[in-house]
Amino acid sequence: MPVRCPWCKHEEDKVVDSRPAEGGSVIRRRRECRRCGRRYTTFERVEQLGLMVIKRSGDKEAYDREKMVSGIRKAITNRPVTDAQVEALAVQIEERLRGKGPDVTSQDVGLEVLSHLEKLDQVAYLRFASVYKDFQQLTDFERELGVLLAKKEPTKRSRH
Repeated sequence: MPVRCPWCKHEEDKVVDSRPAEGGSVIRRRRECRRCGRRYTTFERVEQLGLMVIKRSGDKEAYDREKMVSGIRKAITNRPVTDAQVEALAVQIEERLRGKGPDVTSQDVGLEVLSHLEKLDQVAYLRFASVYKDFQQLTDFERELGVLLAKKEPTKRSRH
């Protein structure tokens, strides 16, 4: 079925401009209706194969992007992270998950989020890790912080 003009519902248009969007995963097309002359934009993207998440209980459920993004948003509350950065993060995580196959574990999803948050914002990383890894005591935070700090400390060279 052809695209219809959003104003007059005519089915014939001409493409006046095409360009990549969203990092090249989408084509943005600027169209002009042949009847009313108004312009509108459409986006063309590859239909993604559905991902299934295998939960710890063994149950399978369809991958839910909003569920993942919701967890990320909670972790970045009051942090200097933009909506565009969250969107880019979600796209990167999904690409990695799709590369693992149609079935991924909830652990795969959590570890991908942690890996990407660690690079983006370490406070958000700790917040997400505290829920994902089910921190129960202050020592859990200390341990995770120690791991982060060890990764940041430059290696010391001995002087001879």
